[in-house]
Amino acid sequence: MDINSKIYIAGHRGMVGSAILRKLESLGYYNFVLRSSSELDLRNQQATADFFNSQKPDYVFLAAAKVGGIMANNTYRADFIYENLMIQSNLIHQSYLNNVKKLLFLGSSCIYPKMAPQPLKEDYLLTGVLEPTNEPYAIAKIAGIKMCDAYRDQYKCNFISVMPTNLYGANDNYDLNNSHVLPAMLRKFHEAKINAESEVTLWGTGTPLREFLHADDMADACIFLMQNYNKGGFVNIGIGEDLSIKELAETIKDIVGYNGNIVWDTTKPDGTPRKLLDVSKLNSLGWKAKISLKNGIENVYKNKFLIKNELN
Repeated sequence: MDINSKIYIAGHRGMVGSAILRKLESLGYYNFVLRSSSELDLRNQQATADFFNSQKPDYVFLAAAKVGGIMANNTYRADFIYENLMIQSNLIHQSYLNNVKKLLFLGSSCIYPKMAPQPLKEDYLLTGVLEPTNEPYAIAKIAGIKMCDAYRDQYKCNFISVMPTNLYGANDNYDLNNSHVLPAMLRKFHEAKINAESEVTLWGTGTPLREFLHADDMADACIFLMQNYNKGGFVNIGIGEDLSIKELAETIKDIVGYNGNIVWDTTKPDGTPRKLLDVSKLNSLGWKAKISLKNGIENVYKNKFLIKNELN
């Protein structure tokens, strides 16, 4: 991408898309074509085709998706597979038809088999059974990777795919019914603190291991790969370290300053036992994460709950 390239960020109001937009703007890029979901329904084939025909972007960051945590994935299984398949199929196909120079597709680490060896190497894709609670979403994302590869093989399109680990940062979702674990914990501990509650109940046993990457680091990696990576398959994006959900809870409890007790509801699912990405491929290309988990969570909590003092 040069500084004058026309760049379309699908999902620019979401956590990942907004982080990519902020990073590109900080680097001097300015020629963006942006549409909110209310302005353009990417599930609609004709609407997406009309948009590409009229705007003709040079580069596409495909960060638009229907996302959520365990409860949302397991409850809205049909919505998650249908909407994500439609969004990515329409965008990838129209990028081909309209001669987009390069597309970056964002997937999710849930594409890996539930019991795959750790850390998760890119080669482990499709080597085992998926985690049942988010299987529809994972299948949609796997289809996106394979679609990018198929268009690369048949039409020589420069479409690449990246698989981020668990993300957090500005513009995250804090709805307790469908948010991911880290923002949900931040909200629960914050509300328990201001309401002087004696305990906070969290799902599962607290034993699963998870890796978390700040969205600003994720955006930096995406732009780095857009500029430097031009191969099929996909690249893991992560920090290369994990911790237990229990350790995460204690960290957030300390950052928030909550003094009550943590109760683990073991009747609720844990999900995959461990998800740590092998980031040696990305590191070998010359990129490494910069934001530590503690510093990242402190920044998010300050900006979301202390400065703005608001919840979504």
